[in-house]
Amino acid sequence: MEVPQFYIRGVLEGNRRILSQTLTLLESSLKKHKELSGKVLEGLLPHTGRSLRLGITGVPGAGKSTFIESLGLDLAEKGHRVAVLAVDPSSQKAGGSILGDKTRMQKLSFHENTFIRPSPSGDTLGGVAAKTRESMLICEAAGHDVILVETVGVGQSEISVAFMVDFFLVLMVAGTGDDLQGIKRGVLEAADAIVVNKADGKNFDGALQARKDLERAVQMTLPESRIWQTPVLACSSVDEKGTRTVWDTILAHQRLMKETRGFEDRRKKQALNWMWALVEEGLKLRLNQNSAVAGMIPHVSDQVSKNLLSPMAAAHKVLELF
Repeated sequence: MEVPQFYIRGVLEGNRRILSQTLTLLESSLKKHKELSGKVLEGLLPHTGRSLRLGITGVPGAGKSTFIESLGLDLAEKGHRVAVLAVDPSSQKAGGSILGDKTRMQKLSFHENTFIRPSPSGDTLGGVAAKTRESMLICEAAGHDVILVETVGVGQSEISVAFMVDFFLVLMVAGTGDDLQGIKRGVLEAADAIVVNKADGKNFDGALQARKDLERAVQMTLPESRIWQTPVLACSSVDEKGTRTVWDTILAHQRLMKETRGFEDRRKKQALNWMWALVEEGLKLRLNQNSAVAGMIPHVSDQVSKNLLSPMAAAHKVLELF
């Protein structure tokens, strides 16, 4: 019989195999695994909260994986213990995902100071996996002081990660015809920094122009914080130390947030958001498990599909039973 102490002790000792097993347990939908993972998380909670959590999203082709590998390797060489939680898109038809981040970040995956965990997005919106918050805590308890969360992509829904991390970074790339294409106003407002990647070689001049265009766009948005003006940077992930300016910006942001209590306030808001997200998840689960609701669903679904009942009226009927 599996006991919480096995996982708790293994994670705290930094055992990579047990860390992976704990994250797999966390992602399981089986009731007994949910109960066990809950106990494990409670036991690890006092050992969490001491990392820097960084969320990274970007338009297609922006080079997220290359950027993360470059930044992660630089930090690992400095002695940081880096965990990468990379979210792979799941097929809406088959439900599977490629989970190829370890092949895209080969150098990073072999470094002794790093840990890469690809997870399927499933049917979760916002570009993150269902258990991303919990996974961050477990990696923190294992001694990782920098947590990088790579989202599926950029879009209006991908700002969910901004409410889980200490710094939300948006990667852009020049030369797409319209450098603002694919990035929404809400993403600009939530970003703590915007980085034009691939600022090297023949792309260098275009990257600088894209940076200027994005700076003008940022000036027309309402920033998330009143004490931090979102910077627009340019970098090259293929140049040695090419991401260091970005890291220096992240550190400057963290110093300012801690000096003004913005860091603590942000973490408190995130804890409350997480609580209500779990409440909503629990209510949805109970709704699906309610026998009276289950008996009515086929009937109201048939009426809605035949246009005999409006979706609003059908939803009201279902909720009345719960």
